[in-house]
Amino acid sequence: MNRPIQHNADLAARDLSVVWHPCTQMKDHESLPMIPIRRGEGIWLEDFEGNRYMDAISSWWVNLFGHCNPHINAALTEQLNTLEHTLLAGFTHPAAIELAEKLVSVTPPGLDRCFFADNGSSAIEVALKMSFHYWLNQGEPGRTKFITLENSYHGETLGALAVGNVELYRDTYGPLLMETIRVPSPDCFLREQGESCADYSRRAFSHMENALEKHAGVVCAVIVEPLVQCAGSMRMYDPVYLSLLREACDRHNVHLIADEIAVGFGRTGTLFACEQAGISPDFMCLSKGLTGGYLPLSTVLTRDVVYQAFYDDYEKLSAFLHSHSYTGNALACRAALATLEIFSGQDVIGQNHELARYMANATAHFQEHPNVAEVRQTGMILAIELVKDRKTREPYAWQERRGLKVYRHGLECGVLLRPLGNVVYFMPPYVISKDEIDTLARVAWEGILKAVTD
Repeated sequence: MNRPIQHNADLAARDLSVVWHPCTQMKDHESLPMIPIRRGEGIWLEDFEGNRYMDAISSWWVNLFGHCNPHINAALTEQLNTLEHTLLAGFTHPAAIELAEKLVSVTPPGLDRCFFADNGSSAIEVALKMSFHYWLNQGEPGRTKFITLENSYHGETLGALAVGNVELYRDTYGPLLMETIRVPSPDCFLREQGESCADYSRRAFSHMENALEKHAGVVCAVIVEPLVQCAGSMRMYDPVYLSLLREACDRHNVHLIADEIAVGFGRTGTLFACEQAGISPDFMCLSKGLTGGYLPLSTVLTRDVVYQAFYDDYEKLSAFLHSHSYTGNALACRAALATLEIFSGQDVIGQNHELARYMANATAHFQEHPNVAEVRQTGMILAIELVKDRKTREPYAWQERRGLKVYRHGLECGVLLRPLGNVVYFMPPYVISKDEIDTLARVAWEGILKAVTD
């Protein structure tokens, strides 16, 4: 049967009549085009009129090895013909078992148990509840607080929002959120002129040390995004902060939760960001790149000592209380296994180091632009901070939406750049070529020139 030819305008109109999109002021689409996507291949997305868009942000940081990756496609096809899903309460299946085994083997030492959830926010909820419930089972019900970093983001369910510190969210949903203990971020953008990132991160740790000394007896855990606060304008800090934090959490008998949802799976130059500090957290939250950008899945890895605190006779009512209907979905687990197979079969990390160096060189000249305060990079994440005045670092007013102008220019040139406010960033799939990086840098440069002169 022949299907009718579909056009961008028709699909956009249908969409806008029924769909409410995430992180979007829908009124913007009175002037901003909605782009229906027909297919994807590699780092490219294609609309219904043949226009192609380089996916420079990995479709919100999830895609690692390109759209419609042949290896992941084949694995999913095989799984689809075997088992699509079964409940994970009282039942199990090979994909979930193999994935848990693989994750235990590749994550930092001591993370021996794997609890599956559906998405990044859910993983954060699991880790928060698990830490609290651990202390409850240990006879310490007074531990109810979490220490978080300013400028952090951990998701948008209520628990995840509570331990995040994006002011817009807190201003809006504050009455619904539990109270947390916030300490200044080790964000190296704030360092003094001539001060190294390591020295600043070390100096900033005094705030965390003071908070732990003061509140350790009522704190369940400290939660951080290792090395990069992604939604917080891609602000970055040195691994020394994580080393100091691990030691302090041990000394004060407080859990450490590492939110590697955005920074895991090779984004920062190592498979997991915590590796650069040589530490193992008590809980590691993973999602996004876990399935290569194919299907929603997350996991919380934790230590066996935490698992044992819940392991008891039913009558004790000490079991962990959390579930999702699609926990450990077979298709998602198989996509994750196929993703990890690519890591084990190729020198992905080594290739990423080369691509990261090329991105740095391709954007080196951005450093001299009078409206660029900083070009910062950690592995395959590169960010360009636009400001009104380079010398004073005076920011543009957020109402001017300078980043939106870069986004519009990118779409006109076939590049998907979705800045975070006035921060333009690159977080491409790992299959990007050097020629494509050159194109990305050129379009971003042109977009920045337009954004700061209009």
